[in-house]
Amino acid sequence: MTTATAATRVEDSRIDLAGHLRHIGALTRRNLMRIKADPESMFDAVLMPIIFTVLFVYVFGGAISGGQDAYKQYMIPGLLGQTGITLAMAVGTGLNSDFQTGVMDRFRTLPIGRAAVLLSKIAAETCRALLSFAILIGFALILGFEVKTGPLEVLAAIGLSLVFGMSIVWISMLLGMALRSAQAVQGVAMLVLMPLQFGSSIFAPTDTMPGWLQSFTKVNPLSALADACRSLLNGEGALAHPVLIVLGWSVGVTLVFAPLAVARFRKRT
Repeated sequence: MTTATAATRVEDSRIDLAGHLRHIGALTRRNLMRIKADPESMFDAVLMPIIFTVLFVYVFGGAISGGQDAYKQYMIPGLLGQTGITLAMAVGTGLNSDFQTGVMDRFRTLPIGRAAVLLSKIAAETCRALLSFAILIGFALILGFEVKTGPLEVLAAIGLSLVFGMSIVWISMLLGMALRSAQAVQGVAMLVLMPLQFGSSIFAPTDTMPGWLQSFTKVNPLSALADACRSLLNGEGALAHPVLIVLGWSVGVTLVFAPLAVARFRKRT
């Protein structure tokens, strides 16, 4: 263990829970103020739900479901999970940039808990994701999507998508600290996202896929998340099983990657 690492751990151990919460709140506010100063950074959260909805509904809707109306009911619930994981993977790029621009050097000199830096990233990303989910649901309703259940089920679908998305943030932050450049983080994130998104039941039923791909979709947590959101918004299909799968994956990913991300952050700071 290096002297700097030992000193960091001693500093963290001296900060009580209230202190950690104050640090998380202050750093979250800083992250949100950066968004206010750079509104272009919200383009992905604001425009991505609209662009994906329009493209997939009106380009593929007729071919996949025989009509746009039926495809809206199928695809839009699944798009909640896709939106959450896409936003989550973008966090690593911002964290990598913070290291490259010297922001983390300033944090290193401050008497703050090191985990607070990462947790504040998750808190700020939660705000971005909630805005994106609200835009997605609102725009879907404008296009004619019908919520066949109620507001509690809508909130449950958003909450489930948020829980899974925020667990993926730990993977994203680990990539942001492990890779040398923001471009490398983006490239690896795309390699992770593409098979997960399109090798799932988000955009199309899995019945016509070849057997080997169906095997992958069955273990893909995004398929379970899409199925759970469809059950919550359309009132059809099993609910308990896919919800348990999503929660299990969320807990498992967090338990594995959160300690790795925190350890990597301590090592770099």
